[in-house]
Amino acid sequence: MRQGRQTWLFKNKPVIIAGAAVGGPHEAKGPLAADFDLLHDDLWLEKDSFEKAQTKMLEEACDIALGKAGLSKQDIRFFLGGDLLNQIISTSFAARTLAVPFLGLYGACSTSMESLALGALIVDSRAGDHVLCGTVSHNAAVEKQYRYPTEYGAQKPPTAQWTVTGAGVALLSADGVGPRVTAATIGRIMDLGVSDPYNMGSAMAPAAVDTITVHSRDLHISLDEYDLIATGDLGRVGHGIAGDLLSRQGIKFASGKFTDCGILIYGPDQPGVMAGGSGCGCSATVAFGHIMHRIRRGELKKVLLVATGALLSPLSYQQQESIPCIAHAVSIEYSH
Repeated sequence: MRQGRQTWLFKNKPVIIAGAAVGGPHEAKGPLAADFDLLHDDLWLEKDSFEKAQTKMLEEACDIALGKAGLSKQDIRFFLGGDLLNQIISTSFAARTLAVPFLGLYGACSTSMESLALGALIVDSRAGDHVLCGTVSHNAAVEKQYRYPTEYGAQKPPTAQWTVTGAGVALLSADGVGPRVTAATIGRIMDLGVSDPYNMGSAMAPAAVDTITVHSRDLHISLDEYDLIATGDLGRVGHGIAGDLLSRQGIKFASGKFTDCGILIYGPDQPGVMAGGSGCGCSATVAFGHIMHRIRRGELKKVLLVATGALLSPLSYQQQESIPCIAHAVSIEYSH
């Protein structure tokens, strides 16, 4: 049921019966390492290309989630997902392995919540009883496409972020025990003219703020109802800007209540991370790994996940276009 202008309120409250997070060597050295189901010690994953390694991670995450739920591939009605590579090839190839009905999505780094929102809509409407939602990114594969190959050793400014090597998926069901998806706010494109691909946190912050405020307005609720509000991958720069923009609207949060997946996933002293993490795998692994674990332990009862995406491409950057951005929010609740 649509509530307000941009929000869906899910009457049947689809259940996240399982989640899975797979990471790479840099993620294994971060503070959330224990929240990953599987960590790899190299970027190749015994494949002959980084792109194939990216596909393997998503396949692994899907298999782990299915195993946790005690389901097989034949039980999945739909698989929703995407990635950052051209034509979302990693996700399409993972869907080839799954051999289930597939809906490919592209929301850049907002894809984790875009897939979860659409998956919840499918389950809530009884169009499918089990839906897999997820996404993946790989540092070397994404850097090669959007910037320079890592071997080039290009110098980056402090505003840049480290693309996460990781895959995260959530398995939604019409029935079962687990956190429930109660609402989703679909974002709109925001573009304030930022054109620097090494400062995407600044570009995405207004989109995150817009979706958060619309979510509150559409549902007629105070954001204080949430135990945690986590943006996708604004990093330290973008998260600070988002906090300032919300503060100007009179919205302030208690310490630790407003956070960012790009800040959480890496330690402040990890080499190369600059302003924090980014990439499709950033919000996906933190949300479906770390945050889901906190929810299931009873530390959090109501969470708003706001995945952000910078919708640029190598072509648009070369044509000196600005960076259009979007953010999608999903509300998750769990009562033990």
